[in-house]
Amino acid sequence: MKDVAASFQYDLSGLAPEDWTETLETVSEDHGYFEPVGPHHSAAFIDAGRTLLVTFEAAATIRGTNVGAAPLGWSFVTDNGWSSLTIMSERAGDWFRHPAMFGFFDRMIDDGFFDDFDQILFYGAGAGGYAAAAFSVAAPDARVLAIQPQATLDTGLAGWDRRFPKARRLDFSSRYGYAPQMVETASDVWIIHDPLILEDAVHASLFRGDNTRHLLCRNLNKRADRSLMGLGIWTDLIEQAMAGELTELSYAHLWRARQDNLKYLRTLFNELDDAGTHPRLLARLCRAVTDNANRPLFAQKLAELEAQGITP
Repeated sequence: MKDVAASFQYDLSGLAPEDWTETLETVSEDHGYFEPVGPHHSAAFIDAGRTLLVTFEAAATIRGTNVGAAPLGWSFVTDNGWSSLTIMSERAGDWFRHPAMFGFFDRMIDDGFFDDFDQILFYGAGAGGYAAAAFSVAAPDARVLAIQPQATLDTGLAGWDRRFPKARRLDFSSRYGYAPQMVETASDVWIIHDPLILEDAVHASLFRGDNTRHLLCRNLNKRADRSLMGLGIWTDLIEQAMAGELTELSYAHLWRARQDNLKYLRTLFNELDDAGTHPRLLARLCRAVTDNANRPLFAQKLAELEAQGITP
């Protein structure tokens, strides 16, 4: 197994979509397998060890956003010696809800695929977070890390979430449907969400099991997963979750990275400035930033606030 991780080489960046798909299939088949799953999904497996990271991703995001245009799990193959199972969707907004996907996981259960691994983590964000939670039932005692997942988009249960009108045509009431119920067999479940996004907060509240911990990422907005990557803590989150060592305390230590991240600080600055309801808090933010670095935007705003008699 160590030889697989040591020899695992890939470079998918800059490839045209057709070449990208062909290369991904070739790399996967050289080290595991690649399998189409119905008309719009596929599975890419890299066999490198007895620890397995299962990710649910949109192919377009992998090609356009991921480092090296590669599935998220592939870096853990080379760096950690983990196996990687990537479930990809070629069509945005389908939440991996297709009978062929149900059949794929049914077969994985029947074949005892997950029995070959000592540790398993299901991971995804948004629709992928929903899928990670929903399909984790195929591997009892696995762990789940889901960022901003939907619990369901069944109109009878989540009619209040009107962000995804096309998803209302999907069937969330059949097999592998209600994610909070599907994670009941998981050993640990972590749900990360921004409480300022009301719909995400309500979905998160539906995950109520004793095996579930809620971790907040305030002010990271719609794509918290990418923001966590930008903060440089996403890999640590995955590694701690895989080991079952992710706690509220360890997360709090990682979350401190936002205090030195200019993009996050600017987002917080803009929200406080636009709202105009917490000038003292805005002054406190500007003081903290300017005390640690030369940031003209924050320094200018602090001077304006102090001129108005508002001090940190």
